[in-house]
Amino acid sequence: MQTVTTVAALRDALAEARKFNRSVGFVPTMGFLHEGHLSLVEASRTRCDVTVVSIFVNPTQFGPKEDHNIYPRDFPRDEKLCRDAGVDIVFAPDADEVYPPGFESFVEAVELEKPLCGALRPGHFRGVATVVCKLFNMVQPHIAFFGQKDLQQCAVVRRMTLDLNLPIEIVAMPTVREQDGLAMSSRNRYLSPGERWRALAISRGLFAAEAEFRAGERRVEKLSAIASRHFENVDRLQYAEFVDAGTLRPATSPLSRPAAFCVAAYVGSTRLIDNVIMSPDVGA
Repeated sequence: MQTVTTVAALRDALAEARKFNRSVGFVPTMGFLHEGHLSLVEASRTRCDVTVVSIFVNPTQFGPKEDHNIYPRDFPRDEKLCRDAGVDIVFAPDADEVYPPGFESFVEAVELEKPLCGALRPGHFRGVATVVCKLFNMVQPHIAFFGQKDLQQCAVVRRMTLDLNLPIEIVAMPTVREQDGLAMSSRNRYLSPGERWRALAISRGLFAAEAEFRAGERRVEKLSAIASRHFENVDRLQYAEFVDAGTLRPATSPLSRPAAFCVAAYVGSTRLIDNVIMSPDVGA
């Protein structure tokens, strides 16, 4: 495994793959890796000849009062996990390599950035789209792998890739969960034991709505009410919304297209997101 920190070194590391037309898979991360990230690595290794993982805590997607400065970081641990997982190249640039002095160009997926997290975190998805676009140009992968937990991010990246004619396949992989159902996240480490237990309210609410959906219920209001009984255990529910799984526009009853039930909530001072996708061809 090679670890590189500059775009020039990255391109040198990929030169042989380019020469022999080997397929390149890419997993962009902000580090502090967990099994969810490693599932993306596994998917890349299954489908591609070369796997690149980027580790970069992107400052442009954090608001002024968010946790950029304290976001969990452990590069030696991440590097070992990547090596053990069979990653070929780790790309770990610093901020000046990604955003050189005078940088002022940004990418936006205007409509997809408006709902859900975009309404609560102004500028967040502009930062996401910009850094992913830059990383795509640096790595030039054939396939890029993302986690479904970040559903809105996946939608923004797909739109940006399509709109800018980038020759990259975007693959969204299922959310990886702890044994008790909590969606894996680097921010889970912020949770105290008591908060960790209460955070299960999110997945339990989603699973309760999903079970009712599988039993044949198609009314958004009914499914939301079932989930809301569990959400009472979080400290602050920011949203719990049914949206079209592709467009992120509000879903209406009865559900007739694939819909995502998306949740964002604070448990203590930790903001967590999760979702489940419900397709009408599942269940009654």
